[in-house]
Amino acid sequence: MTETYHELTVTPSAHIDLFLDFLQTLFPDAIEITDASLIIRSEDDVTPLIDGVKTYANILSERLGEPVAVEVSVETKENVDWIAKYREAIRPVEVGDFYIYPSWEAPKEGKRNIMIDPALAFGSGHHETTSSCLQAIGRYVKEGETLLDVGCGSGILGIAAAMSGARVDACDTDPLAVENAEKNFALNDQHPDNIWEGSANGTDRRYDIVVANIVADVLRMVAKDLKKRTKENGILILSGIVDTKEAQIDETFGDLELLETIANREWRTKIYKKQG
Repeated sequence: MTETYHELTVTPSAHIDLFLDFLQTLFPDAIEITDASLIIRSEDDVTPLIDGVKTYANILSERLGEPVAVEVSVETKENVDWIAKYREAIRPVEVGDFYIYPSWEAPKEGKRNIMIDPALAFGSGHHETTSSCLQAIGRYVKEGETLLDVGCGSGILGIAAAMSGARVDACDTDPLAVENAEKNFALNDQHPDNIWEGSANGTDRRYDIVVANIVADVLRMVAKDLKKRTKENGILILSGIVDTKEAQIDETFGDLELLETIANREWRTKIYKKQG
């Protein structure tokens, strides 16, 4: 262990989940998530990541059609066992019947236990959107139904649906997410029927339930495919919607019946029914 380490703090003005996904492709070790920032700690030089993060913010601004700013700072600190400190800060999450816990904690008796390591995952149950989707899955998924998880990330939502008795397909445009999801399914002794790199247009199947926990602008872009993949009288669970984008989602999906909106801080999860 060296005497010092480097700490990179990334504070985006919006879309922290997208920045997390991006950083995961550049940095394979633990990334701490706070309310507003992402923190990387390494004994190696982290300054080469700065230009990449700023470039990514510019790309997001262009693709999403909105300004996305980011503050980046680097500090050199006295070396401590920061992995142990990180683990101390990560606690299990309980959402309804689901208990999401890291590998260094124990499962909970009487719960549907899902093991996800936040240091390795694209979604660990700690974020408000993931938690709200887990609530929706607990309420709406029934034994024997089919479910498609679009933008599956860590696979946590698909795993929860499989534990609820659903037959699950999953997809993500990020190949690392697909690989990560496959590992997490196996870790929890669950298995998707199909999983692929891509989006909802990568299959011709129609599902009883479609869940998509991705940013609002992308939800609007793939709205036609999400609706097409949902069966008549099926359920569509949408999340990753910040409150300032809710009206746009209401307009885009206004042809469906809104069953429920789950609000968690500034985030919204909306559950729709496709009328037969």
